[in-house]
Amino acid sequence: MTKDEAIAILDTPRDKAVDAIMALAEKAEKYDQLCNDISPTTPSGMTPVYLKPAKKKRKKRPGRKKGHKGTSRVRPDKIDHFKEHTLDCCPECQSTLKEPAKAYTRYIEDIPPIETPEVTEHTICGYWCSKCKKIVFPTVTDALPHAMIGLRLVIFTAWLHYLVGISVNNIVKILSVFSNFKISSGGLTQAWSNLALLLEPMYTDIGKIISHSAVLNADETGWRLNGITHWLWCFTTQEFCYYLITKSRGSPVVKDVLGTIFKGILICDFWGAYNKISALAKQRCFYHLFTELIKVDKTNSSTEWKAFRKKLCRILKDAIRLSERKNSLAKQKYDQLKKRIHNRLEILLLFDYQDKDCKRLVKRLRRHNMELFTFLEFDNVSPYNNHAEQQMRKPVLTRKVSQQNRSKQGAKTQAILMTLFRSSELQSKNPVEHILAISKNIMKMKGEPDNYRKLAA
Repeated sequence: MTKDEAIAILDTPRDKAVDAIMALAEKAEKYDQLCNDISPTTPSGMTPVYLKPAKKKRKKRPGRKKGHKGTSRVRPDKIDHFKEHTLDCCPECQSTLKEPAKAYTRYIEDIPPIETPEVTEHTICGYWCSKCKKIVFPTVTDALPHAMIGLRLVIFTAWLHYLVGISVNNIVKILSVFSNFKISSGGLTQAWSNLALLLEPMYTDIGKIISHSAVLNADETGWRLNGITHWLWCFTTQEFCYYLITKSRGSPVVKDVLGTIFKGILICDFWGAYNKISALAKQRCFYHLFTELIKVDKTNSSTEWKAFRKKLCRILKDAIRLSERKNSLAKQKYDQLKKRIHNRLEILLLFDYQDKDCKRLVKRLRRHNMELFTFLEFDNVSPYNNHAEQQMRKPVLTRKVSQQNRSKQGAKTQAILMTLFRSSELQSKNPVEHILAISKNIMKMKGEPDNYRKLAA
């Protein structure tokens, strides 16, 4: 409120001024209560934006350092057209010009203009099979069964929506402006749903691969299905990413995907759902621990907390530094330093702390004592769950644009197509061309149209 607005309130009749002041006092009280209710354990999504700290300034200037060798676009291997630009007169004084005195070459890459969509008429010939006693037809793989929209367009637009994060209405506009292709948003979503049904066996296979992987990262985040809170789960390796949208955030989801006993190493945060399954080993994310310490620092300045925080940070950072030196140290020396880190943590957790934040974190660390330094025991295991967080980044950005899903079928379509597109990218493949080839192979295996009418229904 500005000074002029406060004076305007005082100039009003006494009753109105009192009511205005009481209303402002009530708002201030609610704000104070909201601030007091926020604790270090409050999820980031439940904290109002105006109460979150401002972003830190970038420590390093963006771009490459001075003196670094520059890079430019690589010269094209294939040249489709040749153009020569000449002048008859000077563009400045308009005097006549004769022979060119100098020439240089430029390469320009552009997309071709598309005026109208390409339409192909397919004539499907039927043949009488004396053995099967029926007429058989060849399989058309350029489109989904009984569809008039080309398969390449369906997959390309699905990639734009489910992985890039462009809204359905904006995709319709892009197609209309760029290629003069007329289609409704409903027609697109129905085509994507049919595509997901076709690719569901591939999605199931990726789920099986995930459940038998050696090292697996897992994470979950909030999602909305018709306005009701659901959860988007992500289970990922270096080559595959498996998404699942469910109403539950509990252990049954983890058990359904990985089984009661997971034979690999699971890297995850401290969420309780991951405690209900057994694994060869588990690695709890250090980043979540460091974030927790930073949050508590803002509200707790006790001497006991500061001492505890300092010792814990030293132990965790020493463990990370030791893992980086693993290949350069003798095995005996490495095992000795590793045992010392375990002993330091045990001693830290033996004390009887009075500070409430110390008690809470000590309780958590005691529960997961054997799951903090797994990365020191095994190769290719990170102390951070960064890989799963990266796979969650694109769906989270898409979540802000698409407003999630409106039906269970839409959520299933979302999970299937995100899984296949993101897995293709992790394998360094062109997601559109890779999924296009897979779809055509599946349709060829399905056989004639009568065999998969249910798929397109």
